[in-house]
Amino acid sequence: MPSPFPGMDPYLEGYLWPDVHHALASKIRQQLTPKLRPRYTARLEVYVAEDRFPESEIGILYPDVEVMQVRQRQGKQTTTPYTSASSSTLTITPASLTLPMLQPVPVRLATVEIRDTAENLLVTSIEIISPANKREPGLTAYRQKRQRLYQAGVHLLEFDLLRRGIRPFSHPNLPDVAYAIALTRSHSGVMDIWTLRLEDTLPIIPVPLRFPDADVALDAPTIMREVYDEAAYDLSINYNEPPPPPTLSDVEQQWLERQLM
Repeated sequence: MPSPFPGMDPYLEGYLWPDVHHALASKIRQQLTPKLRPRYTARLEVYVAEDRFPESEIGILYPDVEVMQVRQRQGKQTTTPYTSASSSTLTITPASLTLPMLQPVPVRLATVEIRDTAENLLVTSIEIISPANKREPGLTAYRQKRQRLYQAGVHLLEFDLLRRGIRPFSHPNLPDVAYAIALTRSHSGVMDIWTLRLEDTLPIIPVPLRFPDADVALDAPTIMREVYDEAAYDLSINYNEPPPPPTLSDVEQQWLERQLM
């Protein structure tokens, strides 16, 4: 069964997101490859980041059993009483116990890299923003990566399909919307942004290459539809429950209820 949403499905932003993230990257590569050859290739760059502060994602992205790991350090307790110098009162030293602590969570992230086949140089980086990229310390690290790519003359295409967290490419003139896609062409000083509400269909996006080669089109609506259908996400989602946080606005909630009728 297809998704009831015309664009991004907010129900995919919870525990399904890691699977969605990698499926999107793979599908983007699959669609772009025949359009890029023979001068360019699309490669998946998978790396592991450490989510050092996963507290806000417990019950949303991370099931409790995967995160709540207690450090196995046995508390020390002294039970031998001693006599106070001023009286015969017995005093017991209190036990020192280690409290449960959240362990850093390793997160596998996938980026689509477009490289020229002649020199294997990185031309365009397609980033799918993860929750760890939208809060500290990952937010600062990701923004530093954006700056390095820009200074290296790499085109940057970013998909922010998560409503929670701080948008890494925020701008004073950027409206408060559910989702956004940003394209920064190398050394242009300009960022093109597609702002998307829940009810909006994803756009067809130009993917820039090296001059004088023309942009190639990325059909985001088809990619999202195929990812949803191939993974059969409808079998894992209960649309009778609210979507993952954050809470929808009144306008969004009313639209969602009409959409799911």
